[in-house]
Amino acid sequence: MTKKPTAFITGGASGIGLAFAQAWIAQGGFAVLADLNTERIVDAISLLGAENARGVECNVTSRDSVDAALATVAATETRLDTVLNSAGIAHPEPSDAITDESFELMLNIHVTGSMRVARAAYPLLREGGGTIVNVASVAAVSGMPQRASYTTAKAAIGGLSRTLAVEWGGSGVRVNTVAPGYVRTPFTDQLIAEGKLNDAPIRRRTALGRFAEPEEIAAAALFLATAASSFVNGHLLVVDGGLTVDGNWY
Repeated sequence: MTKKPTAFITGGASGIGLAFAQAWIAQGGFAVLADLNTERIVDAISLLGAENARGVECNVTSRDSVDAALATVAATETRLDTVLNSAGIAHPEPSDAITDESFELMLNIHVTGSMRVARAAYPLLREGGGTIVNVASVAAVSGMPQRASYTTAKAAIGGLSRTLAVEWGGSGVRVNTVAPGYVRTPFTDQLIAEGKLNDAPIRRRTALGRFAEPEEIAAAALFLATAASSFVNGHLLVVDGGLTVDGNWY
């Protein structure tokens, strides 16, 4: 049992999720890392310290897995102050070749997965007026070639967040969305190495001329997760270095 403010973080063992855990812990909190990769969980707990975090295997595509993971929070930490839904994948492919199964998997992980977690977390969150931060993307407000499933999923996350914000605001639970631009994570590095992502035009298009660091997205998510944003509810916060507002194309 911990008396520390507790965060439940999907995809918490790497990337934005891990960076958020570090930021949350730095503010005196405790992090529960919910991830499908058990090896990464072990490495992350070693980095963060067992006194600051614990891990739980969680598959966001399974209601049983999600419910079981949140049940451990009720039993172990006995409190929940925020949820960060950062679990996700990307699989670029031409829209005329995408299969139903591939499209539906993306929605299942990003959208339905976020809903599963939010639903399971809500009874704990409403006890103390907690927060949910869902992770979308600049893809939520852009049409990106060969990413039909990803852009659809990320746009849907914004809609999900707005509805939950309205529905659950009366119980003191705030729900917001952070929409990152391109971030330097092991996943994006892998896409670049495999030739599935060309980073040069992205950097040229981004006004700040670079990718974000995970810590920069985590800082924005931390703002939405804490009392610093106490009157912000149902908002989509774009954190993209100016990529989506750049009108210099003409």
